[in-house]
Amino acid sequence: MIRKLIKRNLLQLLLFLLAIGGCSTGKQVATKGNKSLTGTIEQRFKHASTQYKLLMEELQEDKLPKTYVKANNFLETSGSDWWTSGFYPGTLWALFEETNDSVLLKEARRTLKLLAKQQTNDKLADLGAIMYNSFGTAMKIDPQVSYQKTLVASAKTLMKRYNAKVKAIRSWDTRQNDKEFVVVIDHLMNLELLFWATHATGDSAYYKVACNEAETIWKNHIRPDYSTCQIVTFDTKTGKVKHKRNAQGYNDESCWARGQAWALYGFTVLYRETSNPTYLNYAEHIAEYILNEPNLPKDKVPYWDFNAPDIPNTYRDASAAAIMSAAFLELSGYSTNNGKTYFKAGEAMLETLASPEYTALLGANGGFILMHGAGYIPVMAEVDVPLPYADYYYIQALKRYKMLTMNSSNLNASFRYP
Repeated sequence: MIRKLIKRNLLQLLLFLLAIGGCSTGKQVATKGNKSLTGTIEQRFKHASTQYKLLMEELQEDKLPKTYVKANNFLETSGSDWWTSGFYPGTLWALFEETNDSVLLKEARRTLKLLAKQQTNDKLADLGAIMYNSFGTAMKIDPQVSYQKTLVASAKTLMKRYNAKVKAIRSWDTRQNDKEFVVVIDHLMNLELLFWATHATGDSAYYKVACNEAETIWKNHIRPDYSTCQIVTFDTKTGKVKHKRNAQGYNDESCWARGQAWALYGFTVLYRETSNPTYLNYAEHIAEYILNEPNLPKDKVPYWDFNAPDIPNTYRDASAAAIMSAAFLELSGYSTNNGKTYFKAGEAMLETLASPEYTALLGANGGFILMHGAGYIPVMAEVDVPLPYADYYYIQALKRYKMLTMNSSNLNASFRYP
């Protein structure tokens, strides 16, 4: 047993060094990318795929990965109704597209079966993100009628949570749903499913709801300086604001880094789907807030809150950086004046995440790819741990970076629907 373990660890170390250390045998990307990143980009996909094959070995049949606690070697899992449940399947599909690894494809299909039952769960506020990140990704790679039906059913279910007075989808249920209506900035991630549903069905109602929610968020969650507030509670009957707060930020006036990342990504998607310059304007201003923030580290991986009082002696958030990187890379293709700046920002974040400082050694980190995520710091939950959404957006950023540096004209096409 000991010999087998030693042999496995040595093999994992060798694979990691081949994947990350620059001993590249893959195709060199020849355009404007940073050589230290592009020179090993294919090996990074291979490294991530090998890591996920190790992760899948540890999963129970009906569970999905949530995080890993190194201190007691514990892989924490969830059911298909947890808000992060769509990220692992989505990452598997994205890695399969890059590697054509049949093991990943088999696991990706298996996990979709676990999620399918959630398509009618109208208590699931994150349904859009869960189902689009998984089934939506699958539709782009291996379109199936059953996947389309699941996505349409999911969109219909999500629409049940819409309130015409607030002009938004209810993010969280409370004991006083009749009096208070909670909307969180995180749920900008639901909107891609609604845009997809209009494309798939021809019904513009989904599109209108997505745009209405965007309007509600830019009027109430985006501050005058383009920092963000995570949570706004409205009066259910009148639609008027009752109060604002940051549950996952340092305090109610601070700027929670992942909330800022959700806003950057969300308004970039909104511009992509609508061509409305208002959305581009918001995305660019949100981007400028991030890049001009004095507390943004030189390596561009943010602290968990831009206003945390103990900076620099506090936690970084790899998940916020991964989301931002993917968003900056897409936004670089839309911005007339700042495209190069946004590309360089996304590249810098991605390069740091792809380094051994944030990318785990094969066999370590419970099988997750990235280290140092920050989940819910104020209550000390998921502190300095891997997170499935960090991995998902990291792989998405890698794919976008690869496409931009190889053939920028194909990037926008990659977002279009099958």
